[in-house]
Formats: sequence, C-alpha cells, structure tokens
Amino acid sequence: MMIVRDELPFHELKKISEEMFGNFVKAVVDVEREIMAIGGELHSDEEALLIQEGSYQKNLWGINLYPDIKKEEWIEFDSVINIRPSQGNVTRSVDSPEIREKIIAIVHKLIKR
Repeated sequence: MMIVRDELPFHELKKISEEMFGNFVKAVVDVEREIMAIGGELHSDEEALLIQEGSYQKNLWGINLYPDIKKEEWIEFDSVINIRPSQGNVTRSVDSPEIREKIIAIVHKLIKR
C-alpha cells in the first residue's frame, strides 16, 4: 500500500493491478489534499492509511481503477466507504458531480496515461 503524492507512472499502476486483483486497483482519493492511496486489499485500509497521514475522513472517497479499460471509463466510483448519509451520499457511488469531477482531475494529475 502506498500514498501517491506525485505522478505515478502508468506502468507502475498496471503492475500493481496485476499483483493485487488481476485487472484493477482499489484507491482512496483525498479531494482536499489531492493525494490518493493505492494497493490496499480494502478501501478501508487505504482510508486508514490516509487518516493516519493527516487526511480527514470527510474528504476521502473510494474508487477502483481499471488500467486496461479506455481512459474515459477506467475510473469506477464504487466503495462501501462512500456511504455517508451525513454528507448526502447514500450509495456506494459518489453521488455529487462536483466531487466526481475533483476525483477525476486528481487521478489524471497523479497518473498519466
């Protein structure tokens, strides 16, 4: 498991996906600090790592990255940690279009395809 603060080469992400689940990587994005954790078995593990490193849970969103899928569709917004009725998010997805756009921008900044 690692925190990505600077650009991660795409081939490294692909290697991690092959080692973990075969075709995808779980990730948690901090939309405030513009960093993400990857390589955990569970989104909650990555969430805990980011909190330990100074992130606030309210800013953390779980996603899955599929390196072999075309760029427009490679980010999947699906994680149990996203269920937050107190923040208006009642599904495993990320319901806010604004937060989704932030996540997409951060992922594309940190991982160049």
